[in-house]
Amino acid sequence: MGIFGDAWTLLIIRELFMGSRRFDDFRAYTGMAPKLLTTRLRKLESAGIVTRVRYSEHARRFEYRLTEMGIDLYPVLVTITQWGDKWTKPPLEKAPPLQMIHKECGKPLGPAMTCTGCGKVLGPREVRIVQSEALQVERAEMRAKATTSDAV
Repeated sequence: MGIFGDAWTLLIIRELFMGSRRFDDFRAYTGMAPKLLTTRLRKLESAGIVTRVRYSEHARRFEYRLTEMGIDLYPVLVTITQWGDKWTKPPLEKAPPLQMIHKECGKPLGPAMTCTGCGKVLGPREVRIVQSEALQVERAEMRAKATTSDAV
């Protein structure tokens, strides 16, 4: 969440999946101020989510492209988009503003979390959360810190 935990960064990632590559396109489609956009693109680049590719020899101009790590954000973006379409769409709009259509059959994508073992589609009540030892230690430290600061 520290890498892409704000709306502006998610808008950039959305635009990358929609085919935007250049700074001016990101500005136009997100409405971001140039300084803010530059900061977010640098953050995504340093995190390994995007890479800059020079496209002009005469002027120093770059395109931004998703890395393999960035492409792996695809299911996250699809799920957030579908949630927004379901819960934030104005009531009079019949169709969501953005649809993702399967090229082969022409039908819209549906959200589905599946078990890697049996292939069954799972909801949150059918999943057990298992924390690593490192996460358990980290969470215990966070709890202790919160308890200590509450007492002050």
